[in-house]
Amino acid sequence: MATRSGSNCALLVVDVQVGVVAAAWQRDRVVGNVAQVVRRARDAGAPVIWVQHEDEELKHGTPDWQWVPELQPLPGEARVQKHYNSAFEDTELLPLLERLGVSRIVLAGAATNWCIRATAYGALDRGFDLTLVGDAHTTTDMELGPGRALEARSLVDDLNAAMRWLSYPGRTNSVVDAAEADFGRRAPSA
Repeated sequence: MATRSGSNCALLVVDVQVGVVAAAWQRDRVVGNVAQVVRRARDAGAPVIWVQHEDEELKHGTPDWQWVPELQPLPGEARVQKHYNSAFEDTELLPLLERLGVSRIVLAGAATNWCIRATAYGALDRGFDLTLVGDAHTTTDMELGPGRALEARSLVDDLNAAMRWLSYPGRTNSVVDAAEADFGRRAPSA
C-alpha cells in the first residue's frame, strides 16, 4: 500500500509527442497500447493526466511538441507542462495528485530511459504505488560512441525488470500489459 493518503488511481501519459516518438522503437504498437490504456482509464472513471515536455529542442507550440494524432486529451483532462525528465520536478503534478486523492499511478509514454524512468522513481520516492505499463512505453536507440549503443528494446526491458523487482517500504510497484491495466481504487488506510 502507498504511503500517501487517498485511494484513487490515475493514469499518467508522459511525452507521447510527435518529436519524442517519431523514431521510437515499435512506435505504432506502443502508441496503440497507450491509447488502449487511456480508454481503459476513461472507462473506469480514473483521471487521465497528460504530461507534456518542453525544452530548447522541443519548443512549445511547434509541430514536434504536439501530441501524436492518435492520442488527444479530452476537455477537462488535466495537462501538466514540464521542463525536466521527472514529471514531478518543478510542476503542478504533486498538488494535482493530492487534490485528486491519488495514491496509485499507472504510467505510460516516452522516453523510457529518460522521462518514464525519472517519473517512475519520482512517484515511488514520493510514496505512490506505481504500475508501469510494460508494453506502453518506448524510446530510441542510444548511441554511446563508435560501435557502442544501447538498444531501445533493451532499455525498455531493463526498466520493466526494475519495476518488477524493486522493493520500497510501504509501497508496491508492478508491471502489467496494456490489456491488463486496472484502475480500481484501493481500500483507504485505517
